[in-house]
Amino acid sequence: MDPQLPIMEYSEKQLQIIDAAQRLFAEGGFEGTSVRDIAKEADVNVAMISYYFGSKEKLLEAIVERYSSEIRTRLENLLLNTDMGPLAKIECLIDAYLDKYFIQQDFHKIVAREQMMQKNTVLAHQLHEMKKKNQELVKKIIADGQKQGVFKRSIDIPLMMATMVGTTNQLVTTRHFYKDINHLQDIPDLDLLKHLKKKLSIHLKSIFKAILTYEN
Repeated sequence: MDPQLPIMEYSEKQLQIIDAAQRLFAEGGFEGTSVRDIAKEADVNVAMISYYFGSKEKLLEAIVERYSSEIRTRLENLLLNTDMGPLAKIECLIDAYLDKYFIQQDFHKIVAREQMMQKNTVLAHQLHEMKKKNQELVKKIIADGQKQGVFKRSIDIPLMMATMVGTTNQLVTTRHFYKDINHLQDIPDLDLLKHLKKKLSIHLKSIFKAILTYEN
């Protein structure tokens, strides 16, 4: 089985294995997780993992490909949407990212750990290519807005996207400080995450609007 296949071609059993591996990689790291650990978590035998993915490394690559294909599809749909204006597309992009981030926090833990290690691996290259392709699609969305005179001509897209990713990562990672400083000690963590998602959506949209448009 080719791990580069998009998500719609994975079987229910394959997705079960991918989800289990993602949870364990996020909790204990890639090196700290064995194929036997994944098999136990997914309630399958070790041979099934080998049959579907070939190796633990290929399984990790499948996790990244599943995530990147979902994001890529959303961006492509936004680009082709003729009913939305440029700024509305960017706001939709922000909400799409936040939706994925809060649902797939385990994936982002894996990415953060991999980037901190700064190893020249197949996975590191895969993550680099994922970000590169996604930003190329974002660039096209912004270019459409520039052609319409809605967006400024000079936009540092990598810095803008890093603002979104970095702000989200920082706030969610240090949410207990945010909780304390804003006197939200009594709010359950799940409700806190919903609160943060809403606050981030408003905050990032205001930042992106200031970066992209001529409006004050």
